Amino acid sequence: MKDLIEFEWDVPALPGAEEMLCRAAEECLRAEGIRADTYAHLRITDGESIRQVNREYRNMDRETDVLSFPSTACSPQHTLGRHEKWLLRERDETGRCFLGDIIISLPRAREQAAEYGHSLERELAYLTVHALFHLMGYDHMNEQDKERMRTMEETALNRAGMGRITDDELIRLAKEAMEFSYSPYSHYRVGAALLSKDGRVFQGCNIENASYGATNCAERTALFKAVSEGVREFSVIAIAADKSAPWPCGICRQALNEFAPDLRVIVAWGDSRDQAMLYELLPHGFGPSSGTLDYLGKE
Repeated sequence: MKDLIEFEWDVPALPGAEEMLCRAAEECLRAEGIRADTYAHLRITDGESIRQVNREYRNMDRETDVLSFPSTACSPQHTLGRHEKWLLRERDETGRCFLGDIIISLPRAREQAAEYGHSLERELAYLTVHALFHLMGYDHMNEQDKERMRTMEETALNRAGMGRITDDELIRLAKEAMEFSYSPYSHYRVGAALLSKDGRVFQGCNIENASYGATNCAERTALFKAVSEGVREFSVIAIAADKSAPWPCGICRQALNEFAPDLRVIVAWGDSRDQAMLYELLPHGFGPSSGTLDYLGKE
């Protein structure tokens, strides 16, 4: 995903914005199932410049928040790998697939961020994600298409840590992770979605092994993925299974307690759900702040 976005700033660049927007863009491609080497051009400009482009190319003499110009006749698939053969045929002289151009008005983004009560960074991420899905063939001409596109946008933003995660969305992401379960021995599929305090979501599934002791639960898969990326603080985990309540095992409770003793745990199975706090599931648990560990490192 290196150089996924080529940036052009007509206005002073925002510190850290490029890394953030690239992360959001990566999650768009991940949500759509695209693994081919693709890129897009993003121009962040002022109100008058985007008005001129809107007038010239769309015959609309007004400022708008974002414009997108696809370079390919891409159509949404939302199925892992379905785009790959088609995209490979669309490679340019660089050997990559150019999805198209995006233009964002920074002044309009500031206005909308204030109107909706969130940060400028979050608004820029939303506009980038919205435009990228347009480049991949999504649209909102009718309610069905609008709902489909909105679901994809929220999925990408949530995974990038810039969405507004609800319990329903977290459970949906846990069920999504469950689809990748490797459970040939127990035939009990489990998926987990772990929400960090900075807003990012880390997914995991259970991975079994012929040597049963080498099996890893979905909760720890999600946790280890997060910790390996430098995340240490978490607020909620959703755990999903098919037919019975997938409460975490003792080892998972202890592993989660290492980082988030106040974690809220949601379990979902079929049409049912339940929840509890981790300290209720692990009474008298111990962790880094427990007095029982004070002796460690002492002679």
